[in-house]
Amino acid sequence: MLMKVKFTKMQGAGNDFVVLDETRGRLNLNVAQYQFLANRHFGVGADQILSVRAAPSDAAPGVDFAYAIHNADGQEVEHCGNGARCFVRFVRDQGLTDKDTIKVQTMNRVLELHATPDGRVTVNMGAPQFEPSSLPFDPAGLETQQQDLVQLFLLNLNENMPLVGVNTALAAIKSIVKIAIVSMGNPHAVQLVDDVDTADVEQIGPLVSKHARFPRGVNAGFLQVLSRTQVRLRVYERGAGETLACGTGACAAVVAGIRQGLLDASVQVATRGGMLQIDWAGGDAPVMMTGLATKVFESEIEIPATL
Repeated sequence: MLMKVKFTKMQGAGNDFVVLDETRGRLNLNVAQYQFLANRHFGVGADQILSVRAAPSDAAPGVDFAYAIHNADGQEVEHCGNGARCFVRFVRDQGLTDKDTIKVQTMNRVLELHATPDGRVTVNMGAPQFEPSSLPFDPAGLETQQQDLVQLFLLNLNENMPLVGVNTALAAIKSIVKIAIVSMGNPHAVQLVDDVDTADVEQIGPLVSKHARFPRGVNAGFLQVLSRTQVRLRVYERGAGETLACGTGACAAVVAGIRQGLLDASVQVATRGGMLQIDWAGGDAPVMMTGLATKVFESEIEIPATL
């Protein structure tokens, strides 16, 4: 048996999404059905699935909508910056609202989103958090280094992961990486690299992302600083692998760079999919992210009802 599902394919800086309108009722998809939609051979193909929903009855005053985010592996996650920009473009294009400023409830916070006249969207991503428990992350027994405001953890990639039975390429890469941890509503571990083009994202990314010290997984960021206002970034996302861009990852990377005294308060982030503008005044101030959101096409797909 098959169920027909209407969808919109969208992208922000190359981070691509299948967007579903559930404002009039839930589709109640399961993990396997989300995986089917995200599959680039049998489904639509996407890094994540965004489900746009009506504001819940217990939402804070002024909340206009809610949305759920599922990674390509079908697991629900807390937050997605590029997805938030696509969300704004979607609800306006679909006539669900005519507001320029929209408040939306995610799994663990309320986001304020603003559509600008030039077609870009600015997202108030909220204040970053640095306590290990906020990711969560277990730092017990790890060696640390203090650099300006940020504590850098020396993460042993081979910890609890003996080389026997593991990809032998592990022996050729660094076993210790220096990470700054940042929560942007979802977890990030950021490391500085000399060149993102030669960084071993394919090997190190999964080892950081699935490390036992991150019980819910983590997004692994690889940050190259070009100047105090320009950086390059690659991110290996939990549940999706390396993506062309990661909005929360860009925020986390810039915050980590600012706290290490490497960056100014306004930074251009070059991802493999496009440019993002990140602004952070420090302290408890919210991180502001600005970038484009593009509708690729609209269609419908038949999904097996019994996956």
